[in-house]
Amino acid sequence: MEPKASTVSASSGTTTGRVVYALIADLILVLVFAAIGRASHQEDNPVIGVLNTAWPFLAGLLLGWLVGRVWRAPLRIWPHGVCLWLITVLAGMVLRVLSGKTAEFSFILVASAVLGIFLLAHRALASLILRRRSEPLDKQVG
Repeated sequence: MEPKASTVSASSGTTTGRVVYALIADLILVLVFAAIGRASHQEDNPVIGVLNTAWPFLAGLLLGWLVGRVWRAPLRIWPHGVCLWLITVLAGMVLRVLSGKTAEFSFILVASAVLGIFLLAHRALASLILRRRSEPLDKQVG
């Protein structure tokens, strides 16, 4: 009998649900990062502005998922999450510059910090919740 897609993989300790959660959360958080950055700009179409800002980082995120093989341990902070974060920032900045936009030092610092917090914190929180859910009830109370 074949295992269900949502069962834990013996070799990696991951589930399809965790992979889907992590990928969707990552994509949404990169869009939130871009939306926060665009919030101070007066634009005719803010959605296009957010997508225009986000696309290099979304591409970097997908590259990070591939290079870091994040699907193998989607909630692990080290090395998967850190690798994903660094590749997302680096590739995003390179693509941003290659597309004719600027990458001021202050922007690099802010983007690195915000994306680091976003991409690593949701993994830490999800791992904590999963750990708490798997503990016996008497350990949680005491």
